[in-house]
Amino acid sequence: MADLLSVLAPRFEAAISAAFGIEADPVLRASTQGGVDVQANAAMALGKQLGRPPREIANEVVAALDVADIASNVEVAGAGFINVTLKDEFIASIATDALTIAGTDPQTVVIDYSQPNVAKEMHVGHLRSTIIGDAIARVLGYLGHRVIRQNHIGDWGTNFGMLIEHMLDVGETEAAHELSLGDLERFYREANAKFGADEAFKERARSRVVALQSGDAETIRLWHLLIDESERYFTQVYERLNVLLTPDDVVGESFYNPMLDDVAAELETKGLAVIDDGALCVFPPGFVGRDGKAFPLMVRKSDGGYGYDATDLAALRYRVRDLHGDRLVYVVDARQSQHFALLFAAGEMAGWLDGAHRAEHVPFGSVLGADGKPLKTRAGNNVKLIELLDEAVARAEGVVAEKNPDLPAAARAEVARMVGIGAVKYADLSNDRVKDYVFDFERMLAFEGNTAPYLQYAHARIRSIFRRAEVTAASGSITIGTPEERSLAVALAGFEPAVVATAESLQPHRLATYLFDLAQTFTAFYEACPILRAEDDATCQSRLALADLTARTLATGLDLLGIEVPDQM
Repeated sequence: MADLLSVLAPRFEAAISAAFGIEADPVLRASTQGGVDVQANAAMALGKQLGRPPREIANEVVAALDVADIASNVEVAGAGFINVTLKDEFIASIATDALTIAGTDPQTVVIDYSQPNVAKEMHVGHLRSTIIGDAIARVLGYLGHRVIRQNHIGDWGTNFGMLIEHMLDVGETEAAHELSLGDLERFYREANAKFGADEAFKERARSRVVALQSGDAETIRLWHLLIDESERYFTQVYERLNVLLTPDDVVGESFYNPMLDDVAAELETKGLAVIDDGALCVFPPGFVGRDGKAFPLMVRKSDGGYGYDATDLAALRYRVRDLHGDRLVYVVDARQSQHFALLFAAGEMAGWLDGAHRAEHVPFGSVLGADGKPLKTRAGNNVKLIELLDEAVARAEGVVAEKNPDLPAAARAEVARMVGIGAVKYADLSNDRVKDYVFDFERMLAFEGNTAPYLQYAHARIRSIFRRAEVTAASGSITIGTPEERSLAVALAGFEPAVVATAESLQPHRLATYLFDLAQTFTAFYEACPILRAEDDATCQSRLALADLTARTLATGLDLLGIEVPDQM
């Protein structure tokens, strides 16, 4: 169903055209004034354009405006603002269909997110890319776009020589067992320590890199063993986090190796890549280093090898040409902003990115500890993601037990899982992604404030109303009789704009903010408007319908953020 502003917009545009014979944006905004739903601010700009007083312009627009079927009052205020109060019946109809999103022009969107490294532990640094990317994938899919998830894992490079040789030293079976337990960090540290201390091992590792890069069958088999065990571990983390990524979404750096020579040749043929100090480079205009010299994107190194610049160029071209991506989204931390600006500029120079194909970097800040520095263990190591999630669930179980001591143990454990994981994800997603935030278990697990437990509890409280009423869903239609009912209906009508704004901006906190505001609006409604003790059955059924729609909207919105909602807490 269309939202309030999209229903009014064409009517205002028609009125402006009828009054002045021109096309103009009516500049509609949701109003914060009591008794006013929408404000149109076009008269200010039109006054300058037409050389007439804005209030006079506004009066002529109102005279030509056809909204009698949906508006109870339209008036000009101040210097030329047009205030619209919508009919209760219209508000109710929009709210009723709030979860039915209007059709969109579907695109193919390729989303690159998570990006862990083979044989390395996923740590807190992977949290943001994984859950921000997943939320974006869910929102775009909900709007009808074809979403292609790409988990660009680090599965290639010189470090695989030492990893394979260490695996042989440990024994394939033992190494596979160690990696399957998720003890990747220790495995990598042991291999790296041997590489630094044992010259014979270092030489074996370097020879193994040559064998890997030349396609030696036995080395490739051992390399695949490392990848397979790592992917099994990644999948366990993704399932715990409740994200959509699967092994089918993994497209590692190695996938693009066969394409690198052709990418380099194409850029050379187009005159875009030149030799600089022995290396093949692209110099997008406008990028300079601290020394004032042009800053390059290195396609091929001076020794003939390729690095991640070349891999990313190949990935970009592949996602446009082979996956037919209309929109390429890269969810990578803000420290890589210059790299992606260079990459996209080179893609435009090569003709891979154009008006029909665009790429966007979705940057994000860091997760900080209480000391304001990047979150680390007391020993100064990266915090393992799986251990962070385990602690969140354990803490949540204590909070849930205190909130509802009569909840059976099995149910308490399941609710704690939803609350703990949801709290970690929501604390991240509810913040503006470009900003750093402090990781604080106490705050994120609170049942008050802008937290997942608060929203989950709001949903559970609504479901408890239906259990008390001994019904599973509302059967009546929405009618509006009080200011609180009207405010809740207006809030429900805001679901589509919130989802669309999230998709356009790729900022999940916009949806989170909407859900928090909706939950607060429901609380005000719940306190002012008795539901099961309403004055008559028709009012009871209408309020049940509002409550049911609120619960479904909260559940749908939280699901788009990758957060589960229990029916009781």
